[in-house]
Amino acid sequence: MTKLNLTRETIIKALIDALKRLEYVHAFYEGGAISHGRLDEWSDIDAYVVVDDDKSSEAFQAVEKTLQSLSPIKQKYDVPQTGFQGIVQAFYRLERASEYLIIDLAVVTLSAPDKLLEPKVHGPAKFYFNKNNRIQPPPFDEAGFTGKLQIGLDRLKARFSMFNCFIQKEINRGNVIEAIDLYHNLTLGLLIEVLRIKHNPIHHEFKTRYIHQELPPETVSRLKRLYFVKDEKDLKRKYDEASRWFQETMVTIRHERTTRQPDRS
Repeated sequence: MTKLNLTRETIIKALIDALKRLEYVHAFYEGGAISHGRLDEWSDIDAYVVVDDDKSSEAFQAVEKTLQSLSPIKQKYDVPQTGFQGIVQAFYRLERASEYLIIDLAVVTLSAPDKLLEPKVHGPAKFYFNKNNRIQPPPFDEAGFTGKLQIGLDRLKARFSMFNCFIQKEINRGNVIEAIDLYHNLTLGLLIEVLRIKHNPIHHEFKTRYIHQELPPETVSRLKRLYFVKDEKDLKRKYDEASRWFQETMVTIRHERTTRQPDRS
C-alpha cells in the first residue's frame, strides 16, 4: 500500500529548488485558495510559473522531473485550451499525495497579456520567487471592468430571454431529465451570475466558486433550496421562482446602476 506522506510544503519547496536555478524561469507563485485566505486540508496547489516565450515545454518537463523525484505521477491531465493567451495548463495527481492535493500548473509566458495577478480579482498571489521583481500585478482597470460588466448584464438578459423557456418546453414534453439539467445549467447558472453582479461583481464570472463565502447567507440558503428538486411538480415551482428571482434581481441592478449615474444636466 502506497504511503501518502507528501505535503504541499514538500512539493512547493522541491519546485522552488528546481525552478529557481533555471535561467528561463522568471517567477513562481501560487494563487487560488491561498490568495483568498481559504486554504484547508482539501485545497490543491494552484501553481504559476512564468517563463521565456519559447520555454513552455521545457518548464513542463522540469516540473514533471521534479514531481517524479518525489512520487510517481499517478495521472496527468492536459487542458486543451485555457482561454488565456500565452498560458498552458496541466493537472497532476501524485501517488504519494492525497487525492485532493492536485498540482494545478499554469505555465505563463513573459508576453502573456494576463498573468492572473490582478489582486482585486484573484487575490494577492503568494510569490515563492520573482527574479528582479520582473513580474508585477497590474493596476485594476476600473473603466474596462465597468464596460465588461455592462456587456455581461446585456448578455445575461439576452440569454434569459432567448433560452429560459427551454426548461418549460421539456417540462411540457415530460422530459424531466432534460428539464432538470437545463434548469441547473441555464436558469440557476444565469441566476447565480446576476446575483454575483449584485453582491460581489468583481467575481461575477466565478460561477459557484466561493459562493458560500461571497453571497449573503440568506441568499445562499435560498439557492440551496432551489438546487434540490424532489419531483416534476417541485421542479416547476422552483423553476418559476428562480426565473422570477432572476428578473427581480435584474430590475434591482438596473435601478441601482441608474441611480449611481452622475447628473450630466
